[in-house]
Amino acid sequence: MLNLNDQVGIITGSSRGIGRAIALALAGQGCRIVLNHTRDGKDITETCAQLDALGNQYLVYRGSVAAAAFVDDMVKSVLDQWGRIDILVNNAGINKDKPAMLLSEQDWDEVVDTNLKGAFLCSKAVIKPMVKQRSGRIINISSQTAVAGREGQSNYGAAKAGLIGMTKSMARELGPYNILVNALIVGFIDTLMTKRLPREIHTDMKRLIPLGRIGEPREVANCCLFLASGLSSYITGSTINCSGGGYM
Repeated sequence: MLNLNDQVGIITGSSRGIGRAIALALAGQGCRIVLNHTRDGKDITETCAQLDALGNQYLVYRGSVAAAAFVDDMVKSVLDQWGRIDILVNNAGINKDKPAMLLSEQDWDEVVDTNLKGAFLCSKAVIKPMVKQRSGRIINISSQTAVAGREGQSNYGAAKAGLIGMTKSMARELGPYNILVNALIVGFIDTLMTKRLPREIHTDMKRLIPLGRIGEPREVANCCLFLASGLSSYITGSTINCSGGGYM
């Protein structure tokens, strides 16, 4: 039931961290992978090397998911080459953390555009081919901040909360076409974004997590693999909590 042979999965923001882990998890089950990133460098090179080692087919597109023209061109190119899109994982995200009174309009717009508008644009672009196929999976990577809040993240929290609302509305719209739409509430995970935080924040977060440790990207990827597979065939409009109990 985990077999994804010959399926096509787009994972946005997949050059490193959670996005890379999701790409590798899906590839490990035979899925053809579409990588998306915004800057060249060692991160995307390493991701491609790991996919090469698995022997998987993959495509790479560089560009911002907040740009509708780029998203439409990417989806059209994937369809031209592989003829279908089965899975979309809206993972691309950025943060610009500041207290609300210090947030600029640009800080707000950049985070909301990438984290929420980008997910909408990608979802909109894949819906038509998925409707034609009468099948598809859209998985939105949200955050514990969306449901529990966190100081300095009003822009990030608003965008990630918006993903949950979008998930539920799209699930209702697309259920009749056998397109399942779900979200993951992701807790404190060992990524470059969290590595930049002061050590005392890591210590505090571990203390608040019942499992007593920070999560690994592969653990988020495993949840995503479940939602992408046949094992989740009767789940839509749901938010699955992957936070080690940090949010209950």
